[in-house]
Amino acid sequence: MEKRRVVVTGMGALTPLGNSVEETWQRVINGESGIDVSTRVNPDDFPARVAGELKNYDESVFLNPKDARKMDRFTRYAVAASKMAVEDADLAITEDNAERVGVWIGSGIGGIETFEQQHNIYNDRGAKRVSPFFIPMLIPDMAAGQVSITLGAKGINSCSVTACATGANSIGDAMKVIERGDADIMIAGGTEAPLTNMAFAGFSASKALSTNPDPQTASRPFDKDRDGFVMGEGAGVLVLESLESAQKRNARIYAELSGYGATSDAYHITAPAPNGDGAARAMLMALEDARVSTEDIDYINAHGTSTAYNDKFETIAIKSAFKDHAYKLAVSSTKSMTGHMLGAAGGVESIFAIKAITDNILPPTIHLQTPDPDCDLDYVPNTARETAVKTVLSNSAGFGGHNVALVFKSFEG
Repeated sequence: MEKRRVVVTGMGALTPLGNSVEETWQRVINGESGIDVSTRVNPDDFPARVAGELKNYDESVFLNPKDARKMDRFTRYAVAASKMAVEDADLAITEDNAERVGVWIGSGIGGIETFEQQHNIYNDRGAKRVSPFFIPMLIPDMAAGQVSITLGAKGINSCSVTACATGANSIGDAMKVIERGDADIMIAGGTEAPLTNMAFAGFSASKALSTNPDPQTASRPFDKDRDGFVMGEGAGVLVLESLESAQKRNARIYAELSGYGATSDAYHITAPAPNGDGAARAMLMALEDARVSTEDIDYINAHGTSTAYNDKFETIAIKSAFKDHAYKLAVSSTKSMTGHMLGAAGGVESIFAIKAITDNILPPTIHLQTPDPDCDLDYVPNTARETAVKTVLSNSAGFGGHNVALVFKSFEG
């Protein structure tokens, strides 16, 4: 049976750059950074002092205080971004269509803030004072669960948890649900709220975070002087829809999601495979799934974490997959502006991939001052670039050896 075509009809985002898709995107193409000295933790307590935090975010626009108290921050972000995406899609979820509308939203870490707060209560005041909502607030699937409850979506409700590949896996998995006919519409993406003491302590202990105290230069993917990633928070959610469903309700179509590739390095719990084999196979799998060639790709939104291993081996993987065309396409890392939003990254970066197509502009890699000789592709350094963009590949990867690639295309009917 011919697989159904999947299109994007809505987008919603909360990021360190803005509290909407448009605000975030405008700052991306302006080459602005959303990274600053951390306020969620005491920066003097950790080697890493900076983070990508939401700013001026009014949660009451999306949630009443009574409901919000029963949700961890990562879930609240997911609900907000999903409401934005559904409104953007002009989608009404009613009893007539609710069973054909699903949710697939993941989180890499889940309710770590709730865990820390409730553990402190347990230590200080005893077991009887732990909240009865502790477990429902903690578990990573609750973002998808609460979005489903809030919006009344009664179709498949699921959650991918693949570390920093979570958002991209969630979108790809939701795409396959629609392709095989199990739902007509999916609300899909990733969410994360990791800016806590234990997260800072854990990532600092593994020497993964940048210790550069300057917020403006701490996240510098592909630069020789990079020294680690910067944690960020937020959510990115898409409304995916079968082409038939979108056309039936005369929905605006942003782009077509046509390819999904997912592989494992089977190598190491945190380090990528040295030859980039897993990432290269994911990219080629996505291209095959999308029925496009390497020459059709105009731009790659790289995973680009600003770590020594990732940037080098992702570059090797791109060259392995794309051969000579690797030097003809543009590659950039928007994590230079948002920081690394962990499980939310793939959702937000899918939005950037789509906006590159709709606006014909390539987001830059900012803070790229001293190119690493091992990173020798066109990383759109420091300034956005206007050019025709028809087909984009977005890369994600995660601890555990996960590799994901998504292909978005300009919709051509």
